[in-house]
Amino acid sequence: MRHKVAGYRLGRSKDHRIALRRTLVKQLFDHERIRTTRAKAEAIRQSAEKLITLAKRGNNAEGASAIHARRIAVSRLGDDQMISKLFDEIAPRFANRPGGYTRIIKLGARQGDAADMVILELVEE
Repeated sequence: MRHKVAGYRLGRSKDHRIALRRTLVKQLFDHERIRTTRAKAEAIRQSAEKLITLAKRGNNAEGASAIHARRIAVSRLGDDQMISKLFDEIAPRFANRPGGYTRIIKLGARQGDAADMVILELVEE
């Protein structure tokens, strides 16, 4: 029984699930809008918003705290170019916003397997 076990397993092994989440978050930050299934969108939404909050705090910090925030983001995403885009372009856009950086728009069922499809996008200000 899986009582009180948090998180989305997405029908994958642990390593595959981590790689999938990392890739989807990178694609979200790169394109600022992705089309995926509802389960995957809900699985990555929280980690994407936490990374944006981390980038906001890192931009407001000075010295070692700013470097530490970037290192944490690199450990979670693993891509230096994406980190610079996150800290230099995306986080300043949400400087005055207290949260809720993403939006899920429902599209309906996919024709092949009837999976609920959504668009996950960064909110425009």
